[in-house]
Amino acid sequence: MEGLGDRLRTLRNDRDMSLRELAKELGDVSGAHLSDIEFGRRHPSDALLNKLATFFGVALDELRELDPRPPIEEIKQAARNDPRIGFAFRQVVDHKISADELLEFVHQRASSADE
Repeated sequence: MEGLGDRLRTLRNDRDMSLRELAKELGDVSGAHLSDIEFGRRHPSDALLNKLATFFGVALDELRELDPRPPIEEIKQAARNDPRIGFAFRQVVDHKISADELLEFVHQRASSADE
């Protein structure tokens, strides 16, 4: 499966751009920082990820799906507000529920809520 860095590299190469050229277009970021993101040594901030999505004309959610990091701070806050959330995550891990199974459940739940 393609990761975030791989996808960003592909998008950049499709435009025949160097890291330095992309950094200049985005502003407030260096080519070295972008290189680290492409090689998975660093992760982009939400603001930078949004800039990248906008620049390349792709959906922000498409890039977020490729970012392997869980939204730790949001998870911690949710667990502080409702300890059952931490328990639910432990159940997911203990029962070896795959990401696909979990996403399918969430999508089904969201679809039924929209009806």
